[in-house]
Amino acid sequence: MGWHMLTKRVIARLDIKGPHVVKGVRMEGLRQLGKPADFARRYYEQGADELLYLDIVANLYNREPDLEAIDVALAGVFVPVTVGGGVRTLKHIKALLRVGADKVAINTAAVLNPGLLTSAAAEFGASTLVLQLDAKWSELKERYEVYTHGGRERHDIDAIEWVRARSQHVAEVLVTSIDRDGTQSGPDLRIIEQVKTASSASVIAGGGIAHVDQAASAFDAGADAVAIATALHAGKVLLAKGPERIGAEMRTA
Repeated sequence: MGWHMLTKRVIARLDIKGPHVVKGVRMEGLRQLGKPADFARRYYEQGADELLYLDIVANLYNREPDLEAIDVALAGVFVPVTVGGGVRTLKHIKALLRVGADKVAINTAAVLNPGLLTSAAAEFGASTLVLQLDAKWSELKERYEVYTHGGRERHDIDAIEWVRARSQHVAEVLVTSIDRDGTQSGPDLRIIEQVKTASSASVIAGGGIAHVDQAASAFDAGADAVAIATALHAGKVLLAKGPERIGAEMRTA
């Protein structure tokens, strides 16, 4: 298939567990894929607009951000990077910004300590903050619900109302559909549309995107950017820099 110029951002997502990039399906069955530094450099050189570096088990194991590992992984990468995982205090946010993060993603602490976002926005500015929403559809309650701790802990919280209340303190909302994560079955357009309606922040859509048309459908639903992991790691989606590109140039392998 030919190359397609996408005028909105394509973000390469790296899920991290210990010293490895990992990936599972619906945030379970994590497989080790390689070193974060190798993946970060590869996607930067291929033309990703941004990188996401998310330690998806840090909160599960009550760990703080591993600043040394982040510094090593991001060395020589010169696109905006959002880092998340284990972020629980203003001190953590400050340290991540100093080690090279352009933005900091917060999920678990945004649920357990809602005042953190307010304080962080006042100290560092909303432009440095990303609200990370891991959500799953509840058939029983007919709504999306918030999950934390790398998708392990369910909260009896309406995800869309939660975004509406919290996103005023952030520049972006990273929406990961747990139902679609790692499935390569296409994005959940309904949650993208609902989050876009509920928030004035930019929306990054993740979960299930496996080819160019699916990325385009996420943009049509209201996403300002897409985050791709499995399809990139498997070589099913390729990125390439164009000489005068606006956004990443992308094709399905």
